[in-house]
Amino acid sequence: MDCYLLIDFGSTYTKLTAVDIENEEILATAKDITTIENDIMVGFNNAYEKLQEKLQGKEVNFIKKLACSSAAGGLKMVAIGLVPELTAEAAKRAALGAGARVLNVYSYDLTSKEIEEIRNSKLDIILLAGGTDGGNKDCIIHNAKMLAESGIDLPVVVAGNKVAVDTVEKILKDAGMFYKITDNVMPKLNTLNVEPAREEIRKIFMEKIVEAKGMKDAENFINGILMPTPAAVLKAARVLSEGSDKEEGLGDLAVVDIGGATTDVHSLADGEPSKAGVTLRGLQEPFAKRTVEGDLGMRYSAVALWEAATTRKIQKYLGDKTVDIEANCRYRAENIRMVPTTEEEIKFDEAMAKTATEIALERHVGVLETLYTPCGVIYSQEGKDLLEVKYLIGTGGVLVHSENPAEILKAGTFDVTNPTSLKPKNPKYLMDKTYILSAMGLLAEVNPDKAVRIMKKYLVNVD
Repeated sequence: MDCYLLIDFGSTYTKLTAVDIENEEILATAKDITTIENDIMVGFNNAYEKLQEKLQGKEVNFIKKLACSSAAGGLKMVAIGLVPELTAEAAKRAALGAGARVLNVYSYDLTSKEIEEIRNSKLDIILLAGGTDGGNKDCIIHNAKMLAESGIDLPVVVAGNKVAVDTVEKILKDAGMFYKITDNVMPKLNTLNVEPAREEIRKIFMEKIVEAKGMKDAENFINGILMPTPAAVLKAARVLSEGSDKEEGLGDLAVVDIGGATTDVHSLADGEPSKAGVTLRGLQEPFAKRTVEGDLGMRYSAVALWEAATTRKIQKYLGDKTVDIEANCRYRAENIRMVPTTEEEIKFDEAMAKTATEIALERHVGVLETLYTPCGVIYSQEGKDLLEVKYLIGTGGVLVHSENPAEILKAGTFDVTNPTSLKPKNPKYLMDKTYILSAMGLLAEVNPDKAVRIMKKYLVNVD
């Protein structure tokens, strides 16, 4: 039978998914530790052997082999803009939507100290923005000169004021830098246009970053590494929400991905006010939005989670004041491959997961503010209103292995004690039990109809 092999070279595990493309069935999945330190194909081959064992007795012909990757730290970027709340924030959102880890965001004129920070940040790509079209052009030109004079040898995506583009291009070209010009991430005040920048970032990832991370051997075996893993998850979520040419989507939804180092939230919704009489303020929100919380992880970032949440919040979910919260978090950070085996360890992990979910959703969604004016009370919204989101989808090890994943996801929903946070009110809970979201993002690149149908079939209702 003709099948697709969909591969995720993850930061910890390399995950394989075999899909019977005609019958739209997942035949088998397998994973093994990612071996980026020596040869990434070692971990792949280990996982492939496990997959072949599960496929015994089936005549499988892999007609396509597609991959995404977050190995070797994934795609790492900095975003540079003009005003922190505007073009710099727009640049950050473009980078996050492309599946990057945004290590820093710089605004206004770059300083020598900031250039040195960028030089020492072990980056993959720089996103250079700044100014609305026809607005301030001095800042982006200054920052282009600083990058050109720095000797930094990194690809630059230019997505700023179109009036300054010719000058910026000449500066970067004369310096011998690799660059790509694309549309402004914020052509008008408070108006986002992040898709062109996302696409250029993805192309550079495919052309240059994969090879730089020693993954050329993998490319010789597969048809191509199409995108960073987080971008594949966002792609899957988007096609599941919006639907495809022949398949209807599920409508507005959000995805919570709890990992060892971060908790990512993806929302697919316009985020407009769901209640009458509410006015919007601040930067326009993208329909497909991703946020990454680097201090909310189950292992690498366990101590940071405790510091961000406080002991009392984790205790609230644990329901046991005798447990040393700090010590347990520190132990997990020092033993990143720890797998909980006892009832106490499982309960503690789930309390951490609920805490991470609550805080990550709170940071992702919009906030409602009450303003008192001479004409009376008015309500103002900044960020996305996700109150009416239909589905909340969970993925990540702690959720997959939990006997009560809905309880973990419920921690990220609307709370009457915090009514200004516009989190989902009554969503249905779905689980990615077989880690298929990144695989379906890859499949959606070549056959979105089948990707939607497979996700509808394999995402498990856990209400």
